[in-house]
Amino acid sequence: VGIAREVAALTGGKLSIPEIATVENTQTAKNLTLKISETQACPAYIGTVVENIKIAPSPEWLQQRLRSAGVRPINNVVDITNYVLLERGQPLHAFDKNRLESLSGEEQLIMGVRFAKTGETLKTLDGNNRNLSPQNLLITANNHPVALAGVMGGEATEVYEGTQSLVLEAALFDSVVIRRSSRSLGLRSEASGRYERGVNRAELEIACHRALSLIQELAAGVIVQQQISDYRPDISTWSHSIDLRLDKINQVLGPIELGQETGELQPEDVEKILTALGCELVKTEENTWNVTVPPYRYRDLEREIDLIEEIARLYGYDKFCDTLPEKSQAGYLSLDQELIRRLRGYLRAEGLTELMQYSLVKPGEDKQIVLSNPLFAEYSALRTDLISGLITAFQYNLEQGNGSLNGFEIGRIFWREEEGLQEAEVLAGIIGGDITSGKWSRGGKEKAITWFEAKGILESVFKELKLLVEFQPENRDSRLHPGRTASLWIKGNRLGTFGQIHPQLRREKDLPEAVYVFQLDLDTLLDAWDHDDLLIPKFSSYSTYPASDRDLAFFAPMKVTVCELEKVINKAGKGLLSFVELFDEYRGENVPAGQRSLAFRLVYRASDRTLTENEIEPVHNQVRSALVEKFGVNLRS
Repeated sequence: VGIAREVAALTGGKLSIPEIATVENTQTAKNLTLKISETQACPAYIGTVVENIKIAPSPEWLQQRLRSAGVRPINNVVDITNYVLLERGQPLHAFDKNRLESLSGEEQLIMGVRFAKTGETLKTLDGNNRNLSPQNLLITANNHPVALAGVMGGEATEVYEGTQSLVLEAALFDSVVIRRSSRSLGLRSEASGRYERGVNRAELEIACHRALSLIQELAAGVIVQQQISDYRPDISTWSHSIDLRLDKINQVLGPIELGQETGELQPEDVEKILTALGCELVKTEENTWNVTVPPYRYRDLEREIDLIEEIARLYGYDKFCDTLPEKSQAGYLSLDQELIRRLRGYLRAEGLTELMQYSLVKPGEDKQIVLSNPLFAEYSALRTDLISGLITAFQYNLEQGNGSLNGFEIGRIFWREEEGLQEAEVLAGIIGGDITSGKWSRGGKEKAITWFEAKGILESVFKELKLLVEFQPENRDSRLHPGRTASLWIKGNRLGTFGQIHPQLRREKDLPEAVYVFQLDLDTLLDAWDHDDLLIPKFSSYSTYPASDRDLAFFAPMKVTVCELEKVINKAGKGLLSFVELFDEYRGENVPAGQRSLAFRLVYRASDRTLTENEIEPVHNQVRSALVEKFGVNLRS
C-alpha cells in the first residue's frame, strides 16, 4: 500500500487500494477476555475468535504474490497473516484456539500481555527453546507464555492442518520494548523489524479487518467474538496540521531549471505534490497554507521542513540548479589548528609519544558529569582531567612489558559547576622513562629521570614557543608530591601544573621511583603565543662582537625562588645583559641558617660594538644593588 501511494504520487496515476470487505461478526461466543497489564508496552490489542476454519493451501494468486516477495507459502491462514504484513506493514499472529485452551487447561480464555519472569522458557516457531528474561514481552494464555510479543509465536499454539478455530492477534507494541526483547535473545523476524521501526498506529483496525475478510473468503471462517484493548491517544493527534510558506520552500530548495532559464516553485506545484501525497491544503493567506497530514504519515511529517523535503523529492532533485563556485580555493588550516600542529611537533621532538584515551571513565569523583544511559558502568562518567588516565596508561604499559611511558595527550575535560556544565581543552603529559639513547655503559639498566630533567623537557617546548613561563611552588593536588609540585604561570595567568607523582600513589600503582606529570590549559597557552612570530618569522641578526661574562655569588633566603631572582637580574641588566644562568647551589656548612648559596653567570653583549669595562661595570653593579634592595641577599662576589 505504501509503495502504491508513492507510485501514484510520482506518476500522477490513479490510486487503487483493495477495499476492505465488510466483516460479519456473529458475537455468539463469550469465552475470550483480555488482560493487558503492560499498557505502555502494548497500547492496543485486538483479539478475534474465528470458528469453522478449513486449513488448505492458499489460492495460486496469493502464493504467487508471497513468492514474489520472498515468502514461502504454508497454508491459507498463515499466508493471509504474512500477506497483510507485506500489504499494510502490520504484523499479525494466528493462534490455534483449541491448543490455547488445552495449554491453559480452561475453556475460559484470558489473553494477556506481560513481561517474562526470570527462569521462564518458551519454545518458539523455529523449534528453539528460549530462556526468557524480564526484558522479554510475552503474550500469555491464562498467564502461560504462548508467544514472544512482536517477535515470534510459540510452537505449542501454532496453526496446523487440523486447526478448526483460531484467535487472531492484531496489536501495537512499543518499538524500544521489542528491540530490547529481540536483541536479548539474538532473534530477529519480519514482525520485530517492523515493530522496531514503528508501525502505523492509525490503521491497526484496517489491517485487522483486511485479514479477517480474507480468512472469511479463503478459509470459510466465522467470526464469533472480538475483544479490543485500546490505550492509544485520541485519534485526532494522528492527523495534525502544519503551516507551510512558499518563501521558505524556495529559500531552502533554491531555484529550479526551466530550460535555458531558472525560476522558482509555484503555488500550483506545491499543491499538486502535497495533494498527491494525501495531504489536505487550506490557503490561509497568499502563498501560505495550513497542511493537514494524513494519519498514515503522522510519524514522519511533523514539521514544515519535512513537507519541504517531500516536495523536493517528488518534484525531482535533478530539476534543481546545482551551482558550483566559479573558482575553487585551496584549503588552509585555521590559526589554532596550525598552532596545535606545531605544538604537537615540538612535544614529539622532545621524545614524547602522542596518546589518545576515552573521554569516559569510572564515576566517583567530585564535580563529575555522570551519563544517564551508559553502555558500561566502567565508562559512565566524563573525565575531569587527563592526568588520571595517563597514570593508568603508564601502569598498563609497565604491566604489558612495554617499559616506562613518555607521552602527551591533547583532549577535552568536563566538570559540573553551580552555573552549569563546563568543558575545556587541555594538554597533559607523563614522563617517567629513561630519556638517554644508550644504556650499555650502565649494564642495560634504566636511569631514573630527575625533576629538573623532566622540567627541562617542558622548558624546551616553551622555548620553541618563545614563551616565558614561571614555575611557582604549589601543593594543591593530592596525587602529586607536596614538595615537588609547581604551578605554571604565563603573563599573570595560571597555565597549569607540573609535579612528581606522590610516593604513596606510586607504591599503590607499582610505578618507578620518579614519574612526572603535567597538565596545561590549551586556551591559555594559545592566547599567550605570539601569533605574528609564527605566521611571519622575524630574523634577528647575530652579534659579531665578543661577549663578556661575570659571575655573581650570594646568600639568598630559601623562600626566594631562582625564577624571582632571574626576573630581577634581567630587569636590572636590560639593554646589555643577554644571558643569565644558575650554575651552582650549595646548602650546608658555612651557609647561614634559612639561606642557600647561589652562583649565577651573567653574559653581557652588544650587537654593534665590543663592550668596555667602563660600560659593563655600572650595569653589573646595578644588578647587584637590585638584588640587595629587593631580596636582601648577602653578596659574596
